[in-house]
Amino acid sequence: MSSEKQIEFTKENIDTYLKEVAKEYRKQIGKNMPAEMILIGGASVLVNYGFRDMTTDIDAVIQAASVMKDVINRVGDRYDLPNGWLNQDFVRTESYSPSLSRFSEYYKTYSNVLTIRTVAAEYLIAMKLRSGRQYKSDLSDVLGILAEHEKKAAPITLEQIQKAVTDLYGDWNTLPEASRNFISNVMRDGNFSELYAQTIIGEKETKELLIGFEQDYPGVAKEANVNEIAENLQKKTSRASVLAQLRERRPEPKQQEPAKKPKTRNDPER
Repeated sequence: MSSEKQIEFTKENIDTYLKEVAKEYRKQIGKNMPAEMILIGGASVLVNYGFRDMTTDIDAVIQAASVMKDVINRVGDRYDLPNGWLNQDFVRTESYSPSLSRFSEYYKTYSNVLTIRTVAAEYLIAMKLRSGRQYKSDLSDVLGILAEHEKKAAPITLEQIQKAVTDLYGDWNTLPEASRNFISNVMRDGNFSELYAQTIIGEKETKELLIGFEQDYPGVAKEANVNEIAENLQKKTSRASVLAQLRERRPEPKQQEPAKKPKTRNDPER
C-alpha cells in the first residue's frame, strides 16, 4: 500500500498511449512481426464499461518481440509515465491463467501491428474474485460489470461465473472462501447498482485504514497477509462497511436433519 500520488489512466489516455506503443514498435521492428496484448484488470474494465473512471496502471499479457520492453519504456519517458506503467507482472499472480487467451475478445488494432484484446465479462469477474482484494476495486468491479449487463438486458448468471472460474482455474473451490460467499450473496440479493455504490465506499475506507496501518507499522503488510489485516481493521472501525458485511455473511443453513434416537446406555460416549 502507498499513499503517494499515482498516475491516473483513463479510457482516453490508454488509447493514446497504446497508439504510441504501436507506432514506436512498428518503427523499431517493422510490420512483419506483429504483437498482441490482452488487457486485464482495471484497464480491461475501463475499455469495456462506463462505471469506472480510472486505474493506476495497465496490466496486460504481452506477446511480442523482445524490443517491446524498450518500446514501452520509450513511450513512458515521452509522456512522463512511471516505470512499469504497462507491465505483465500479473502473470506471476494467482489470478493469471494460461487459458486467458482462449477467453479474450478482440478490441482494436493499432498501426496494423499491435492487436489489443480484452477479457470476456464472466472471465473478468472470475479473475477479480480470484484476487478478491478488499483495498482495491476487485469486488466493486464485479458488481459494476453485473449491473451494466443487467441494464443491457444481458444478465450474467452465477452458473456462467462458475463455469468461467472452472475454465480458468480448474475448480470453483480454487476461489477464496470469502469470494465464493461474496458472489453467492450478491447474486441472491440482486440490487447490483446499489451494492456497487456502497462497496466503493467500503473499499475506500479499507484502503485508508491500510495506509494508516502501514504508516504506523512499515513493512508489516504483505501480499500474503494484507486481506487478513484489512478484515481485522474493518471490524474495529466505527462504521462497518457493506463490503465487510457481504464477505462475512455465510450461506443460509441447510434444513435441520430429523432428530436422532436417544442414546442408550450401551452407546459409546461422544
